[in-house]
Amino acid sequence: MVRVLRSTAAGSLHSITSVVFPADCRVCGLPLPGFSLLPVCDSCWNDLPPQRGSLCTLCGESLEALTPDPLCRMCQSAPPPFQKAVAHGVYSGTLRALLHLLKYDGMALIAERLGALLAEQVLAIPDLPPDLLVVPVPLFPAKQRQRGFNQAERLARSAVAVLRSRRPEMRLKLVAGALTRQRATESQAGLSPHQRRANVRGAFFVARPANFTGRDVLLIDDIYTTRATASECTRTLRRAGAAHVWVVTLARAQREHAMPEDLQDPAAVNATEIPMEDDVAFWEEQDAARNPSGLAIRTELGGRNHVAG
Repeated sequence: MVRVLRSTAAGSLHSITSVVFPADCRVCGLPLPGFSLLPVCDSCWNDLPPQRGSLCTLCGESLEALTPDPLCRMCQSAPPPFQKAVAHGVYSGTLRALLHLLKYDGMALIAERLGALLAEQVLAIPDLPPDLLVVPVPLFPAKQRQRGFNQAERLARSAVAVLRSRRPEMRLKLVAGALTRQRATESQAGLSPHQRRANVRGAFFVARPANFTGRDVLLIDDIYTTRATASECTRTLRRAGAAHVWVVTLARAQREHAMPEDLQDPAAVNATEIPMEDDVAFWEEQDAARNPSGLAIRTELGGRNHVAG
């Protein structure tokens, strides 16, 4: 019995010291130089470049180099219900790895660091009103109990703290729980664009619409991909009375960083890495890219198929 207790105590001590004094960076694998409560090296924290190049002025999608239009083809065909969506960087490389550590390894301190990047994006939005409700995209309650937290809420809390420090004149009210996910949705992985929109349609709910009447809203999430989740949340908030909604995410999945062709099969996608419970980066433009005739994408518009372009 004594031997078992000593073994258990030794194992617990090892687990604690492994967190407080990690040997290697959890992103790049290089040795950490010293004491750290967060096992990520300075080089990886510095490897979080913002998005570059021409971006759609509504949703942040990358635009072709020589396009004269400030909107992507999707926003030209069916403008989103929100005012604007912005993100710090592309969902790839170090940023993707850090989000996985936050979401799946529960490293809350990552959200504190990443929230500062969200705050910078908020401050860069032109003509943003100073009086805002801050709403994290909710998880379904069973999913949140399983994970133990909502990563969007953690990011939102960190961003709000930075914004209050940087811009004390801003009147920000974090209303976590005001928007709820009232039914469990399927994983978006492997679903077609139409199926993704149908999957989240009616999934969100506002219990007290009076709290949103005439208010401007910052909707916070970790990743923006095909806009299905952001759009459905926005429609729900607008029906509750919100005047305007801006979407701010840490990462944006751009077309050039979508999954390789050999992973486009739904079964293959679901078998790779950790499945994402929200949107996954399958682009409607992929159909057009594979279309040798060069025709533009098809998108659902007003309940019917519409050929954009």
